[in-house]
Amino acid sequence: MKHQHVDVAIIGAGSAGMSTYRAALAHTDKLVVIEGGAYGTTCARVGCMPSKLLIAAGDAAQSVRQAGIFGVVTSDPRIDGPAVMQRVRNERDRFVGFVTDAVAHWPAAHRLNGHARFLDNHTLDVGGHTRLSADRIVIATGSSPQLPAAWRAALGDRLIVNDDVFNWQDLPGSVAVVGAGVIALELAQALHHLGVRVRLYGRSHRLGPLTDPVLQALTVQLMAQRLPMQLGTGDLVLARQGDQVSVRCNPDTAEADHFDWLLAATGRSPNVAQLGLDRTSLPLDPDGVPVFDACTGQVGVSTVFMAGDATGALPLLHEAADEGRIAGDNAGRFPDVRIHARRAPLAVVFCDPQIAMAGQSHAALLRSGTSFAVGEVSFDDQGRSRVMAINAGMLRVYAQHGSGRFLGAEMIGPAAEHLAHLLAWSVQRGDTVQQMLDSPFYHPVIEEGLRSALRLLQSALHMGPVPVPNCMDCGPGG
Repeated sequence: MKHQHVDVAIIGAGSAGMSTYRAALAHTDKLVVIEGGAYGTTCARVGCMPSKLLIAAGDAAQSVRQAGIFGVVTSDPRIDGPAVMQRVRNERDRFVGFVTDAVAHWPAAHRLNGHARFLDNHTLDVGGHTRLSADRIVIATGSSPQLPAAWRAALGDRLIVNDDVFNWQDLPGSVAVVGAGVIALELAQALHHLGVRVRLYGRSHRLGPLTDPVLQALTVQLMAQRLPMQLGTGDLVLARQGDQVSVRCNPDTAEADHFDWLLAATGRSPNVAQLGLDRTSLPLDPDGVPVFDACTGQVGVSTVFMAGDATGALPLLHEAADEGRIAGDNAGRFPDVRIHARRAPLAVVFCDPQIAMAGQSHAALLRSGTSFAVGEVSFDDQGRSRVMAINAGMLRVYAQHGSGRFLGAEMIGPAAEHLAHLLAWSVQRGDTVQQMLDSPFYHPVIEEGLRSALRLLQSALHMGPVPVPNCMDCGPGG
């Protein structure tokens, strides 16, 4: 067995691990990144990018179907499944290539292949071929889809996860999607738009990540109009019947629906179970995940740091990159551990209508006991949204009583991915609602709906006069 010593060992070469590497390298070149699988981040290989490619194809098909709204007469689109999936795979491989090329340019001494297991707080066994001692260690091992063992036993290879979808050679005839979160919503609707018979099943009556009860109810209403679904199913009864999956929502009824595949989108778990953490003195939460400080990346007062999806906190690429930067900087400069400011929260779901959250959520504000006011706008009659026939949804914005500081927003509606960025930037700057209203709003744009919501929010705060609508406003939402 080879013996090696480094200042910093990074377990995982995904988005968080790569960001960790760049930050730590500013302090020491005596470091190594350990990867037990293929190079290429979750985002590029099985996450953000291939899912958006599939969604883009579905959006194109749906645009053709809806062209008649504008008096543009078309026939129903013909979906070429092999061509759809060929483009998804080609572009996916291109994005993965960018990642692998970046890693290939690292010095060979900074790359180590094999699965890492802790022998103690400072020592790792890597693939049985290297005993690696490290002054500091960063865990950036990512996450994996949760799969109930009973489902695999019952369904065999008819049970898939999102990773499997992007290797399809053709679109299937039918898919049952189990889950009601981001991955389930995005993939179920994209496949539905592409002509696949889809039904989404959710255990509870909640759908998507929004925490504002007004918006949660609206989300269920709007998505049920656009996607076949059944919520509040509890535990499903699943069985394999030949090359199909049988799905029953109630074990006491003989009625079942049948699908070619069952796509499990029931969440992801941090990849920490195989790390041998029981051989360390690290503090662990009830799920066996090391307890870390989000502003330093440090686990307790140890020399171990965490970053990315392995933390079980915010499974988003930009958060993983930030956590890697923080963990890498502090692991590299240890023992000079520094507190890093975190960016304003920002999350987007690329369904139709889009869903987004910026700053503090409604639930987080309630938990914190913050006294806050609410403003809102419906997009049903918002001018530009109606022009484009995407007038559905609502935006709710929150601000602090007394200071008038803008705190956050939740929304389902048109251009949510863009509105959420504007609002997250305002949160991070510490803008007041009045400062936001003092900014320019062009006409006619969807952002005028945001202005309408901010006007109501300012009124609710009782902090000053509500700006008078000008003659160019079109409809209640601008």
